[in-house]
Amino acid sequence: MEQPPLFDLPPPPGLLEGLTYEPDFLSLDEAARLEALMATLPFAAARYKNYTARRRVVSYGGSFDYDVNRLQPAQPLIPELHGLRDRVAHWLGVPPQALVHVLVAEYAPGAPLGWHRDVPDFQDVVGISLGSDIVIRFRPYPPVSPRKSDIVRMTLAPRSIYLMRGPVRWEWQHSIAPAKALRWSITFRTASAQYRPG
Repeated sequence: MEQPPLFDLPPPPGLLEGLTYEPDFLSLDEAARLEALMATLPFAAARYKNYTARRRVVSYGGSFDYDVNRLQPAQPLIPELHGLRDRVAHWLGVPPQALVHVLVAEYAPGAPLGWHRDVPDFQDVVGISLGSDIVIRFRPYPPVSPRKSDIVRMTLAPRSIYLMRGPVRWEWQHSIAPAKALRWSITFRTASAQYRPG
């Protein structure tokens, strides 16, 4: 089924400025094929300086080295994900080659992702969810005297897609609540003016 370009769609109500969300982006069959692919990927623990996260990742098109704050070379995107990249690019309204980085992450039950903004090498951030649903949280950046009442929560359903662009990308941090069951995300990123491929 042909996916209409993103900006032909009306913006969903009640979302933060720059945040677009669409459930059921993937069909059940597409999601099943991608979940089967997840079992074959060479996931490794995500490392941030001296911290090792509980999620496991594999990176395509670059891998950010937090010790030197620079994007390092990584393997090109595998052919099995080219079709998904093309669909995401069409949804976003950009050529597939504009999606310069792809990060696939596996969240075991109980694995969270702490508060952060994506590195400034990247501009738009698009995420696909597989497996269980998850709660994504947003809070204003920088978090000066953060309050629970400032946090905005949204559930990411399996097979959904979201875009963070503009204000929600740069003026908010986001985090992922601990996973209740096994979950994967496939995150596509476009380059910013600071993009410095290794």
